[in-house]
Amino acid sequence: MLLIKNCKVLAGNEFLERSILIGDDGKIEKVATSGLKTADVVVDAAGKYALPGLIDIHVHFREPGMTQKEDFLTGSRAAAAGGVTTIFDMPNTRPATTTVQLLEEKRKLAAAKCVVNYGLYMGATATNLEEVEKARNIPGVKLYMGSTTGDMAMTDKEKIRDFFHSGRKIVVHAEDEELMKRNMENFKGENNSEIHAKIRSGEVALAAVKEAISIGGDIHITHSSTKEEMKMIKAKGITCDVTPHHLFLTADELKKQGNYAKMNPPLRSREDVEALWMAVNDGTVNCIATDHAPHTAEEKEKGYREAPSGVPGVQTMLSLLLDAVNKKRLTLQQLIRLTSENPASLFSIKNKGKLAVAADADITLVDLKEEKTIKNDDMLSKCGWTPFNGWKVKGAVAATIVNGTVVYDEGAIMNEKTKGKEAIFNGK
Repeated sequence: MLLIKNCKVLAGNEFLERSILIGDDGKIEKVATSGLKTADVVVDAAGKYALPGLIDIHVHFREPGMTQKEDFLTGSRAAAAGGVTTIFDMPNTRPATTTVQLLEEKRKLAAAKCVVNYGLYMGATATNLEEVEKARNIPGVKLYMGSTTGDMAMTDKEKIRDFFHSGRKIVVHAEDEELMKRNMENFKGENNSEIHAKIRSGEVALAAVKEAISIGGDIHITHSSTKEEMKMIKAKGITCDVTPHHLFLTADELKKQGNYAKMNPPLRSREDVEALWMAVNDGTVNCIATDHAPHTAEEKEKGYREAPSGVPGVQTMLSLLLDAVNKKRLTLQQLIRLTSENPASLFSIKNKGKLAVAADADITLVDLKEEKTIKNDDMLSKCGWTPFNGWKVKGAVAATIVNGTVVYDEGAIMNEKTKGKEAIFNGK
């Protein structure tokens, strides 16, 4: 048994001092002010806040096929260090997760290595709807309307419609392929990272979002990045998420960091960033998810057209958001909704996203007062870098508890032999 003493827990809409008793089954037995029995392990969390473990609905842990960048062990260690207790891994691996057999093989890899909990998406192709319909216990299906890492772009509107109306939740990468190709032709003579935001312009994203909405179905727009997208998403009442890099960085970073700031969709203008924050605060944005997409420094040092798109983020998300809480950009209550409660509700995850009796004991302890500098050297991702290197933040992860086991504490992974569990989805 584990007892977390003297932490601050959200009760109603305020934080009150409580202690949390966790049973040997990895579930919360009691949350109370007093009267809790002793336990085998006691953590004194005085002055710290206990949050429901973060759920990152969008990571690329690169296994199988690209383990030089990341794998389930290194990615999940970075997640634990970032206070993330559950991740959903994307399907654009090598081979892509597009059949039930490949899904089951990937499950074995995750079960053997992940130190946090996990869910696995299936990927949509023009020919695999039947396979997707047979898949069990997946959070949803990833559908790429535009090309990115991997070769999974779908442009056949009828095939897209079939998926959107399949009864599965469809997580949509919304970039218009044809418009993007026209832009690439316009800039074919240039080879610098600054053109990335022009090739994959705001119009490219908006056109795809319009198309997706016109088709209808149970869709969720991932890594939304522009002011115009937010207007349309709010008007149509569909769900979406945004990433920390789109909230905290602008396209100016392409000049400063080059390909290290290259991702799909690209970084946007300051006006777009402010619009995303407005959408976070008015409830248009349902989740914040990292799109953790590590690549090696060697790959990023290539020319613009050869360098892959994507940045790591699973370890830095919470520190950045806690800093935003300290700066009054959002409240800690909002942070919990965006990173725990809403993901659990939106994807129908059993027993997660809350600190309540009988819920899974996935808990993140945070210190709102601790100040630190984000450094490449501290990153546990195999890629070993972050676009936020050198950023000073206030607010840090103190400990991460997964299924009742302390996995991360005092700056180190504590129980690497203890594995996370596959999340259980109440839907299909």
